[in-house]
Amino acid sequence: MQLTVRDAAQLLEVSEKTIYRWARKGEVPFTRVNDQYRFHRVELLEWATVRKIPVSPEIFREEEEGPFPSVVEALEAGGIFYRLEGDDIPSVLRGVVGHLRLPEEVDREYLYQVLLAREQLGSTGVGDGVAIPHVRNPIVLHVARPTATLCFLEKPIDFKALDGKPVHILFTLVSPTVKGHLHLLSRIAFCLRDRTLRALLTEPAGRDVLLQGFWEVEARLPGPKGESAP
Repeated sequence: MQLTVRDAAQLLEVSEKTIYRWARKGEVPFTRVNDQYRFHRVELLEWATVRKIPVSPEIFREEEEGPFPSVVEALEAGGIFYRLEGDDIPSVLRGVVGHLRLPEEVDREYLYQVLLAREQLGSTGVGDGVAIPHVRNPIVLHVARPTATLCFLEKPIDFKALDGKPVHILFTLVSPTVKGHLHLLSRIAFCLRDRTLRALLTEPAGRDVLLQGFWEVEARLPGPKGESAP
């Protein structure tokens, strides 16, 4: 669903005048439809996350085809891994791909090349030492449900993030559908705005503590019909 200027202003909790100013300056991602500004929900959330701009939970109140897993369910399926080694982006991404829980028929080398190519287009770092490796056209593989794999790096790596901070936390998403990918990407981006959860990731905390932290944050989000989730 494409958002109007009014929609974007409500979700970012700013005035429409501010949205117009950001768009004219090219500071916010948008497209033009019949000479009108239009915004993509997930792109807007990613943009706000990088710049630490508060967003309304209403950004998640939309009808979706599902059911989709919660962040906790996706992490339980994808796994949480500590002390991942690597000296640069290519070696770190190769290590991540090696840890992904994928069907045997998936070509891991191809997947690695796709992730690497996406990173060369622009950093997937979202700030505060976190990156969410993904591609412009989401990773869609023959898996049963969307999964998220969380990796903590042995040493921070320069991902050319906007805030200049090296990355030591990676979330990698794999999904059978584009909508499933966007569902997880948007919710992880929202969860990362929570200070308490950020602190748990920075420590980093143990697996069970992290999963509880994500559950508590995501539970505050509205479901597709106004119901709390998960």
